[in-house]
Amino acid sequence: MGNNFEMVAKTMYGFEEILASELRNLGAVNVKTGNRSVSFEGDKGFMYKVNLCLRTAIKVLKPLKSCRIRNEEDLYNEVYKMKWEEYISFNNTFAIDATVNSDKYKHSLFMALKAKDAIADRFRNKFGKRPDVDLKYPDLRINLHIQNNNCTVSLDSSGQSLHQRGYKTATNIAPINEVLAAGMLLLSGWDGQCDFIDPMCGSGTIPIEAAMIACNIPANINRKEFSFEKWRDFDEDLFDKIIESSLKKTREFNHTIHGFDKAPSAVRKAKDNVKNANLNDYITIYEKNFFETCKEKDDKLHMVFNPPYGERLNIEMESFYKNIGDTLKQKYPLTDAWLITSNLNALKHVGLKPSRKIKLYNGKLESRLVKYEIYEGSKKAKYNFL
Repeated sequence: MGNNFEMVAKTMYGFEEILASELRNLGAVNVKTGNRSVSFEGDKGFMYKVNLCLRTAIKVLKPLKSCRIRNEEDLYNEVYKMKWEEYISFNNTFAIDATVNSDKYKHSLFMALKAKDAIADRFRNKFGKRPDVDLKYPDLRINLHIQNNNCTVSLDSSGQSLHQRGYKTATNIAPINEVLAAGMLLLSGWDGQCDFIDPMCGSGTIPIEAAMIACNIPANINRKEFSFEKWRDFDEDLFDKIIESSLKKTREFNHTIHGFDKAPSAVRKAKDNVKNANLNDYITIYEKNFFETCKEKDDKLHMVFNPPYGERLNIEMESFYKNIGDTLKQKYPLTDAWLITSNLNALKHVGLKPSRKIKLYNGKLESRLVKYEIYEGSKKAKYNFL
């Protein structure tokens, strides 16, 4: 426990409790939920593990310093005092991402530039040379978080957002973010214990995330790199052991995962992405119009999908959503169907009473994740021939 340090995992609105649960399951200690974030403690190996395995985290930060600031000069002075030479040399590159929630400081870019100047000036004054800024592939990515007068300076151990899993080379119109897809699946209670369908699968994100959950495959196993791999104290052998031990915890999946889409271009993209994720054994993608399909087995079925909202697609929404309800009611008995939409008016036309409604955001769009429990019709109707 002596080598443990505090970390903060960032997430999306509504996923804080799921992320906290993921962290506890992986072995985190002192787990505390915040606003779109969860703080926790672990050691270096655990930092590698959470980057590799968390499904609902966007970033994992390692806080270095928290302080109160009254103005931009305070920020400059506090950042200048930090021993940046312990993390990079003047031959390296760095980048600063800033998030500012304050009435006093309006521009996050300006605050990031102020912190950048402080680091550059410290190096120039100490060594006569300074590290360059590289916004795309820096050796050290620094995160600045300012809430009113409170400032936290952290190292970003992830780099690119963790929703960029590495398997998606092709996207469709209005693709769904991988973290959002995984969070929806976990909120829906998906655990791989029955058959699964995404009836409007687009580029295949939801079926892929569903298969990874069902088989307990680490979320970011296909990712090319994490920021911590460029840190001075990076332990490659330890990271290899973490990967190996995480892969040993995968499990077999004895049901089916199907994705439907009526657009040939979407089907091609989804098949490519399934192949990239090495999940061809678990997922089958079909070119089908959901409204012309029906349930093929009498067993329980789990369904999660992201129908069009009308944001970027030209569809008559009311009749489209009525069709969703009719298809579920008439052709998909014994199904738990979950869908996400930001078109709350169109949702009224589904014609089914949702048993759950959860507020989420798809990008900046306020949305609802809703659950419809489709039963097998009344027993009276079923046995009226007696």
